[in-house]
Amino acid sequence: MPAACAWAVFLLAGGAAPAADAHEHGAGEAGHLTLDHGRKWSTDAPLREGMAAIRAALAARHEAIHQGTLSVADFQALGATVETRVAAIVASCRLEPAADANLHLIIADLLAGAAAMQGRADATPAAGAAQAVQALDDYGRYFDHPGWQPPG
Repeated sequence: MPAACAWAVFLLAGGAAPAADAHEHGAGEAGHLTLDHGRKWSTDAPLREGMAAIRAALAARHEAIHQGTLSVADFQALGATVETRVAAIVASCRLEPAADANLHLIIADLLAGAAAMQGRADATPAAGAAQAVQALDDYGRYFDHPGWQPPG
């Protein structure tokens, strides 16, 4: 298993990401997202499918989230969906190391958002959803996913 994938499995298990890990995998200075020499990173089918499913789940609940009408149970289910899709992405990661490292910065934000949506973080569920949406916006800015549209 590539090191960045192992790192994501650790995050899925509830661990904290070591600060140096993202740097070791070429994700830019201090764990910041970077482009591939000015271009978006390549994606593969499992990544595109997983991210599209996460986007669809968040977009379907966008209105209720912004109106403050999404129930606790619905936030929990949404967070669980994000975690399930992230796990599938991680299991199938086949990107080159620098792209993979950048992806795992996005995955870390998706998982933090999912944890908040499920009540397992200090942030509110709505803030967790916003964090997941921001992660998807970042994905669209840094990864080449034909036809990508941000949620909302």
